Amino acid sequence: MAPSSTGTPPELSLGLALAVISTSDAPLLLLDSDLAIIVASRSFCRTFELDPASMEGQHLSAIGAGEWNVPQLVSLLRATADGLAAVEAYEMTLHGTGNPRRLIVNAHKLDYGEAGQGRLLLSVSDVTDARRSERQKDELLREKAILLQELQHRVANSLQIIASILMQSARKVQSEESRGHLRDAHNRVMSIASLQQQLATSQLGQVPLRAYLTNLCRSIAASMIPDQALLTLETEIDDSTVDADMSISLGLVVTELVINALKHAFPGDRGGTIKVIYRADETSWTLDVVDDGVGMSKAADDAKGGLGTSIVRALAQQLEADITVTDAKPGTVVSLRHMLAADRDDAPLATEAFASV
Repeated sequence: MAPSSTGTPPELSLGLALAVISTSDAPLLLLDSDLAIIVASRSFCRTFELDPASMEGQHLSAIGAGEWNVPQLVSLLRATADGLAAVEAYEMTLHGTGNPRRLIVNAHKLDYGEAGQGRLLLSVSDVTDARRSERQKDELLREKAILLQELQHRVANSLQIIASILMQSARKVQSEESRGHLRDAHNRVMSIASLQQQLATSQLGQVPLRAYLTNLCRSIAASMIPDQALLTLETEIDDSTVDADMSISLGLVVTELVINALKHAFPGDRGGTIKVIYRADETSWTLDVVDDGVGMSKAADDAKGGLGTSIVRALAQQLEADITVTDAKPGTVVSLRHMLAADRDDAPLATEAFASV
């Protein structure tokens, strides 16, 4: 037999390869084209509690208690031996005398020596513990999601109870000023309860704004507009999605601005429309609350603003948005606009124009 290209006789090269496989720390099998074992690594025998002395010459399906006689695996290995396939990350369950083990198997054909002397090198990784950990993590995440949703429902229910108590108190007090404060508190608590309900029914992570703000405005209209044939609250929201924190801030801004319009834009029995509009593109997003009411007060420039003003200003700062108030003639437009950092340098800071909520 001629020496190999390295000058080493083929029988010595084969012997070296067998020695390397035998002493490998990885679970390895060298199989012939009939799937009989030429050599098994000590790690393979130790991992699967097999006697190294009994391995050589046995068919793969016959080792142990026959647990390796898996038709799908045998079929894949035969196809690999014929050069028709390669076993890449084949995942299987090994059923033996103990607990089932989850394995990842790789096998490749090695061509060397005379024709017909193809060999298969099979490697095995035991991922039982890793898969168990993944299942436990998934179960914990599901439990966490269920608990969070339950907490959100309970918070929303508690807020509605508080709102009911506030409304009962408003009916009992004699002072018109106190009654107004209690009604304002009731409206805000109901709006926050509506926000909580929307979050409780949404998926964790990104929140689709169209459904979120539309449902929020529907809840506000149901609780705060006595005659929806006279006064309507509409939405025009694009397909944007935002994270939960941003959705809460936007929801609170919408609530405050809609409450402000309901309080000031339509005195008496005046009818009209309030519209909430949200648009976003690659460089900015804009939230507009538009009404066709009586318009801006002449004293708006001198107004210090109330609690609603402070809330909206704080939320706008949190959202890194500028606020502008425009006389729509008729009505008023309050806009929040957020631009990317690269575009903000030239943008006017208009938050001081907002002082009428």
